[in-house]
Amino acid sequence: MQKNLSKLAAIAIALSVSACGLLPDKTDETANWSAPKLYSEAKDEMNSGGYDKAIQYFEKLETRFPFGTYAQQAQMDIAYAHYRQGEQPEALAAIDRFIKMHPNHPNVDYMYYLRGLVNFNDRVSIFDFLAQEDPTERDPKAARDAFDAFKQVVVRFPNSQYAPDSRDRMKYLVQAMAQYDVHVASYYLRRGAYVAAASRAQNSVQQYPDAPAVEEALYIMMKSYDALGENQLRDDAKRVLDKNYPNSVYYHGGPVKAEKSWWKFW
Repeated sequence: MQKNLSKLAAIAIALSVSACGLLPDKTDETANWSAPKLYSEAKDEMNSGGYDKAIQYFEKLETRFPFGTYAQQAQMDIAYAHYRQGEQPEALAAIDRFIKMHPNHPNVDYMYYLRGLVNFNDRVSIFDFLAQEDPTERDPKAARDAFDAFKQVVVRFPNSQYAPDSRDRMKYLVQAMAQYDVHVASYYLRRGAYVAAASRAQNSVQQYPDAPAVEEALYIMMKSYDALGENQLRDDAKRVLDKNYPNSVYYHGGPVKAEKSWWKFW
């Protein structure tokens, strides 16, 4: 008898637990929200800067209503919210997931553009890029990744509303990557590593021939080859420098620091 009662008690507890799983979670205020309601609340949170809560709402929306435009829009907004939060890995993961799932989505051009922005600047807002730090002194990997993303927009979606800004940012990034090589070349020159200095400066000239940094790169090549006793190479670099920059400021100690840095192109 006791054994039977124990079995009945166990069954009752199991049924009770199962039933609880079927009931709506009364602690979740969104439990009975429709897809439009969830999306509207998520957008309100994001517009007011509540990115964490917005992401939670978007994720609930995608889970409960996995098919249709609301779920797809939620996926894009999740990526943007992570970007605004300065959460670069999470933003890139969300972007890549969306592109993989919806390669022909009418707004996939925006996701490529957003990928460029995330790599272009890994801070909370794109406008934080206007800080005093010269971004060319950073690791150039993110710049290359950003360039590739913006190039995708320009090449694959030439009529996209994001194409003009992508082109502008590509021009900037070319300058930034060239200047990075020049920073490294200058560092080697100051430390007497003349072969490395000449090689890095030459890389900047060859890969980014239209960038402003080419002037300094040619000067570094000239100085490095002179120190190495490579007179012919020195004279070749000087000839190109004089032809393209006949009044080069680097003959007189370098450029005067401008009130507005070249990289602040907004």
